[in-house]
Amino acid sequence: MDPLTKRRHDLTEVIPPGPNAAREAEKARTRLLNQVDERRNPRTRATVNQLLDRWLEVLDVEPSTRRGYVLKMDKHIRPMLGSVQVGRVDAELLETFYARLRKCRDHCDGRRYVQHRTQRPHECDERCGRHACKGLAASTIRQIHWILSGALDRAVRWKWIALNPAEQAAKPALPHPDPKPPTAAEASRIVTEAWRDPDWGTFVWCAMTLGARRGELCALRWQHVDLDNSVVTLRRAISVGEDGELVEKDTKTHQQRRAVIDSDTADVLAEHKRRWEQRAEALSIELSPAAFVFSAAPDGSTFPVPDTMTQRYDRLAKRLGIDSHLHTLRHYSATELITAGTDIRTVAGRLGHGGGGATTLRVYAAWLSEADQRAASVLSGRMPPRPVVKFGDQSLKTRPPQRPSVSRTARHAALEWWHSARLAGKLPTGADIARAAGVDSSVGRRWRREWLAAEGIASDYEMPQQ
Repeated sequence: MDPLTKRRHDLTEVIPPGPNAAREAEKARTRLLNQVDERRNPRTRATVNQLLDRWLEVLDVEPSTRRGYVLKMDKHIRPMLGSVQVGRVDAELLETFYARLRKCRDHCDGRRYVQHRTQRPHECDERCGRHACKGLAASTIRQIHWILSGALDRAVRWKWIALNPAEQAAKPALPHPDPKPPTAAEASRIVTEAWRDPDWGTFVWCAMTLGARRGELCALRWQHVDLDNSVVTLRRAISVGEDGELVEKDTKTHQQRRAVIDSDTADVLAEHKRRWEQRAEALSIELSPAAFVFSAAPDGSTFPVPDTMTQRYDRLAKRLGIDSHLHTLRHYSATELITAGTDIRTVAGRLGHGGGGATTLRVYAAWLSEADQRAASVLSGRMPPRPVVKFGDQSLKTRPPQRPSVSRTARHAALEWWHSARLAGKLPTGADIARAAGVDSSVGRRWRREWLAAEGIASDYEMPQQ
């Protein structure tokens, strides 16, 4: 009996007519009987659509995760596999399905048609044109694979099918992580531009120094900021709920974490709080400890919309001509910590990565090469003079000692000092840079010209005092 429809479920196989039809039919009957005896037969004629509906009823995930699943099901899985019986899904069908997704995300099957910018009634313009195939990214296809794998695994548990075909199908390869954080010079320009609005500048500054997710920053309250001990506790986040409305919930990993902040960040938050207290006092409003640190309401009673903060940052980066988005500030925080020699577990703790730093190491491992280059430069600086052999001459001649090059560590320290001075509204001279890094004045002047060019300002430009 079909457990879904409660009707009789017959296993069938059609034998083409011919002189050997009776013999082939007997073989097919024996094969089907063996499937029943060994419980390898599909116990239902349910389709993939019915399986997905039943799976969603028992699935226990976050509302945002469920919404992403439903979007991928409705866009890709249901149109192409929805009418197929679950028992007929095999590895070949899944791999063919993935291949079609890699070819075209709109499942055009080679058809030529006009792709309109919207499905609503409109007048066509340059945004409407001939369809051009564009495949899905490997990461998206992997997500679709895991949706199907989870649903089929539940079908095995319910004894609808005997085996999960998704386990036998070759899933897309894991994409190589390629974080693209802004450079130190770009980060300086971003902060300087954002500080035209002190409240917005504080948000961008905290995104860089804390490495928190945007939803966690939007949910940050003053009661979670301990300025006396320079500690910020991240315990809540803003996300989209089941009804599509923004709600305050636990963090992504359902754990709170305490992030120690430096003295500059503590001063930035203290000044931010004084501004809010002055505004509240002018309006005869009391600032509650439960008020949000970043808010559009005078009393801090409402949280900012994460999408709004992302769009504002995108406009800022576009004005500066920098290819960056808000999440790359989280990458910037991680890469700067790793480059400075911070161990992976500490970086993972500040970012809120689970698995003891496995995610952090997998995503940001490529950036360890810079620290490795610094180590190589240290070794080369301590090596003895290298012998020189002239061509055709077997005698060895020692190369005279060369003037040691400026180490990357000195340059990195000078660059950090430069950023601090620029954020304070100062424009150091080449001599100032040389004294701070302990290098020659010519090196300081060369670095100054390079960093000024990166900021897009003339060398005689003086920043106004803030």
